[in-house]
Amino acid sequence: MPGTAAETVAGEKRALRRALLAARAHLPEDGVHRVAGALARHALELPELTGARTVAAYVSVGREPDTRALVDELHWRGVRVLLPVLLPDDDLDWAAYEGAEFLSPARRGLLEPTGPRLGPQAVTGAEVVLLPGLAVDRRGMRLGRGGGSYDRVLARIEASGAAPALVVLLHSGEYLRRVPAEPHDRPVHAAVTPEGVHRFTA
Repeated sequence: MPGTAAETVAGEKRALRRALLAARAHLPEDGVHRVAGALARHALELPELTGARTVAAYVSVGREPDTRALVDELHWRGVRVLLPVLLPDDDLDWAAYEGAEFLSPARRGLLEPTGPRLGPQAVTGAEVVLLPGLAVDRRGMRLGRGGGSYDRVLARIEASGAAPALVVLLHSGEYLRRVPAEPHDRPVHAAVTPEGVHRFTA
């Protein structure tokens, strides 16, 4: 018996995630770090980041696009950088980034700031939210890892009435023609790869 449309899309997402994660697993670690400067440079060309006072970001782990150069540059410029803290139910709290020496290992191999927790609502005060993702398509639809943490973040932002710029950071080859999307998925405004910036009309 054929599945529902929702089940079909969910299955397409799982298959695409597996393929993208497998491709990332084959990326040389030194290559990921080598393009971190280009990724940061292109991201910092975004006018939204140039004028931002508060940015919600994340510290990359494993073969994710390397965000550390970008996070450090924003911090050096005096931007208040909020980093996620994973809660037991996989929702996200936030804390301010005070430097690499104030990061601590946490669940799922994450690095989290050791400073005071600001609450899940803190993200609604950011002018830019940098999102992890596995791919984005020409509509700006982002494919995440499927844990739902950032779906909650985006729903919280929308419910608050805030309207930050949403930016996803990707490797080369992860800007795709189409990614499967469900009704709760929201498009981003821009994607940054080592080659440059792709803008959408989210």
